[in-house]
Amino acid sequence: MRPICTVILLLVASIAQTLFAQSVVDEANAAYADKNYEEAVKLYEQILADNGASVTVYYNLGNAYYRLNRIAPAILNYERALLLDPADKDVRYNLAFVQSKTVDKIEPVDEFFLTTVFNAIKNRYSANRWAGTAIATFIAFIVGMFVFFFARRIALKKIGFYFGLLFLTGAVFANIFAYRQKKELTVRHTAIIFAPTTTIKSTPDVSGTDLFILHEGTKVDIKNRLGDWNEIETADGNVGWIASDELEII
Repeated sequence: MRPICTVILLLVASIAQTLFAQSVVDEANAAYADKNYEEAVKLYEQILADNGASVTVYYNLGNAYYRLNRIAPAILNYERALLLDPADKDVRYNLAFVQSKTVDKIEPVDEFFLTTVFNAIKNRYSANRWAGTAIATFIAFIVGMFVFFFARRIALKKIGFYFGLLFLTGAVFANIFAYRQKKELTVRHTAIIFAPTTTIKSTPDVSGTDLFILHEGTKVDIKNRLGDWNEIETADGNVGWIASDELEII
């Protein structure tokens, strides 16, 4: 009887936790609807701290921060939502809209067109969905090979072979996309500038030469870390050093 009681207690605790989490979500949404954005931010942050990452919560938190005219935190949370679901059109629209409000208008360096195509396809789905696609296409490949080896008709053998080859190719690419999406989630190398205005230095020291100025909300790549300093690169290829407390990792 003891194992059964333990299972029941765990189920009850899980249900209670779920109901409590939902009540906090409802409370946060109500605060947002009442235009109490400070309270909404506090509650959404609590939800993330208690329950982990969520596309919806990051999205709502970004909206609340924008309503408070806090551009950098809004962009940060939209970017975090996109890491979880890069195909979410609402998040992409709001992110682009808020980015248009930033001071720095940086034109990114042109990339190789195949890289653009690769990233466009990769960002159509999340890591989990690509992983599911990889499994499905690999199963289809096995079915195709089964038809190829065991079908008696030549026409069926050809269909099994070519479809199997097609699905194998799909499985390989789906695995690559899933790996790249998962890597972006686990190895965070991009950040948002949080300082209203900051001067990028030539060396990781306040006495370094001033190179250029960035403003809050600008997205940068982190190339290196040294103590309390980060070497960053902007989308147009400019490189320099910034203090760690002036940016936030996505």
